Amino acid sequence: MQAVLKCPKIQVIRPHGCLNATNALEFERDLTTTLAQEDVSSLFVDLAAVESLDSSGLMALVSALKLAQNLDKSFQLYSVSPAIRIIFELTQLDAIFEIFEDKVEFAVK
Repeated sequence: MQAVLKCPKIQVIRPHGCLNATNALEFERDLTTTLAQEDVSSLFVDLAAVESLDSSGLMALVSALKLAQNLDKSFQLYSVSPAIRIIFELTQLDAIFEIFEDKVEFAVK
């Protein structure tokens, strides 16, 4: 008998600037395309360079989270600035998303 180890493939997406109605569809498409790849088991979104997030950008993240759950893949956010984190708290989505302070915290988990 032969033992086969399947190594999970982790992808990281690093959006920058504003995630709003102007670019939310493109952002969602990038997330969806990445999650749809068969060899990808986890998607991490590094929000360190995101300056603002509106409802369209938030919905792109929610759609990607739903897709990840349907595909049985992990989806996490990290390096979320306090200004962006408050949006997740006000919408109570901080209870839905796995949000890590930085790369070190999510690497330890």
